[in-house]
Amino acid sequence: MPRRTPAVPLAVLGLTLPGAAVGLLGFGREVPGGVPAAVPITLGLAMLVVAAGICAHQLIAVRSGEQLFHLSGRRGSPRPSRRTAVRRPPRVTAAPRRPANRPEAEPAPVRVDTGMVRAAAKEFLEQFHGENPDAGPLGPRLAAVMREIDTTGTYWHTSEELAFGARVAWRNNKRCIGRLYWRSLQVRDLRGVSDAGGVAAHCFEHLAAAHNGGKIRPIITVFAPETPSRPGPRIWNEQLIRYAGYDQPSGRPLGDPRYCGFTSNLMQRGWRPPEQRGAFDVLPLVVETVEEGPRMFQLPRQAVHEVELQHPELPWFAELDLRWHAVPVISNNRLVIGGVSYPAAPFNGWYMGTEIGARNLADSDRYDMVPEVAERMGLDTSHETTLWRDQALVEINRAVLHSFNLSGVTVTDHHTESRRFLLHVEKEERAGRTCPADWSWIVPPMSGSQTPVFHRYYNTETKTPAFTTDPASTTRALQGEPPAFP
Repeated sequence: MPRRTPAVPLAVLGLTLPGAAVGLLGFGREVPGGVPAAVPITLGLAMLVVAAGICAHQLIAVRSGEQLFHLSGRRGSPRPSRRTAVRRPPRVTAAPRRPANRPEAEPAPVRVDTGMVRAAAKEFLEQFHGENPDAGPLGPRLAAVMREIDTTGTYWHTSEELAFGARVAWRNNKRCIGRLYWRSLQVRDLRGVSDAGGVAAHCFEHLAAAHNGGKIRPIITVFAPETPSRPGPRIWNEQLIRYAGYDQPSGRPLGDPRYCGFTSNLMQRGWRPPEQRGAFDVLPLVVETVEEGPRMFQLPRQAVHEVELQHPELPWFAELDLRWHAVPVISNNRLVIGGVSYPAAPFNGWYMGTEIGARNLADSDRYDMVPEVAERMGLDTSHETTLWRDQALVEINRAVLHSFNLSGVTVTDHHTESRRFLLHVEKEERAGRTCPADWSWIVPPMSGSQTPVFHRYYNTETKTPAFTTDPASTTRALQGEPPAFP
């Protein structure tokens, strides 16, 4: 938290006197014997004058935008407070509206563009009340939010506003084909958690709650927001579960080549991979805060649910020792709702098979399994016209769907999900809303023209609330640098 000058209460006047001044004046000490009675009275009056002057100075400084509270650079790793280092799994419901340790109205110590925040807040609150008639009249809530923004530079969403904003951000996500289920998103309101240890612990609990015995539940966990006085925590990893990539002398990496740079950086920071390195070593979670800097947390074994891949007709496929994790929790996106930014808000749906079979395992710059599967299948790979790549790709994807279904883990295929997406588009249009979509992401990476989403155009506008990714977050997720708070 931002450092504040220690203060001793002056109970009579309800003022605070900085500790340095208290020490100089000897406040609270007994008056030595032999001192005339008028001296303590004189000292007391002097102290009140000094206190009033200091308080006036603080008030003037706040109003002029002076940086009274500085954000420290990287420190050691302080022990998380009892309040933030909760280890019990929290309920997947809305939390209290405001942490007990958050003041109702704390003056903003830095200048912010309150005009932009006010405009974004007004637009969001109008949308919230427009789509939620039971929320009550807009006027009083809008007035209260405007006062809070004018006082602090930001405002605090109610639990209902937060849940609505997170769900609508999913509804607005142009890259997601699975938005038909946006109303089912469960929101874990953990805005009172801002320390690295607390964030990591709740991320692991998120994985367990989302896995749900294989019946994957869409969940988002929202941690502390950005405020004018303190930036929120950051999660470096692209997803909570990612596999290490190790450069090798042969030139072909072991594991996931996408994360070779990230893996190397974490090893330089002290992470030690398994003694026997493998193709699916789970990377630690990296959480960064302004006070602690980046910290690494090894994922508990019970938080990582994986599906071992086998083929319904090709027995040798199991010999490839392929696997993939069951819950895709995107963790480096920023959730933006009505002018308030939540930089750590990991969220998940469930996998569409092609994400694993046609991309993660098949891309030439990822696990690149297509040539090996084609060879095992005995396909003619001498020239491209035999379409050996296509044949091998289909079998890898069949193995993914078969294995997830065999393990009782929720998964969907690209044909089914394409039809469901167009149903979502129809529902949005009937509700009088446009449905933004990025064609290059909505069309599946396999058999695109055989899916109905291929044969149409989409609205490409950016709508809010939204999930965003800034270039610095992307770089950290792939290279492990630079830190958000150097």
